Amino acid sequence: MDAGTRRLVRERAGERCEYCRLPQSALPLARFHIEHVIARQHRGGDGPGNLALSCHHCNLHKGPNLSGVDPRDGQIGRLFNPREDHWEEHFEARGLLLLGLTSTGRITVSVLAMNSQAQLEIRRAAGPGH
Repeated sequence: MDAGTRRLVRERAGERCEYCRLPQSALPLARFHIEHVIARQHRGGDGPGNLALSCHHCNLHKGPNLSGVDPRDGQIGRLFNPREDHWEEHFEARGLLLLGLTSTGRITVSVLAMNSQAQLEIRRAAGPGH
């Protein structure tokens, strides 16, 4: 991936994880990943329209997953796609917790373990508005 594409992805994301919204400044020694929203193994491309900025935690939990199980109703559904979805429609930050407002949001919070103890500690250290 060329430097221009990396720069575009980081600037477009405002240097925040496009899943949990953690700012890169909260983890200055751990450069966030530029990840494939749809993994290459699922025929996702390398263009900017399939790339997102992701903290290590979200990227490692997401892996090549495209879907998961809604913890509310047990139905299979898709993960949040930062290139197609609007964060505010699917998630709400309530203090340190991230809540899924829709099936897609709940599935993403669950699969990416967005409210793990480790993530809560990082958000706490990042301070208000993380």
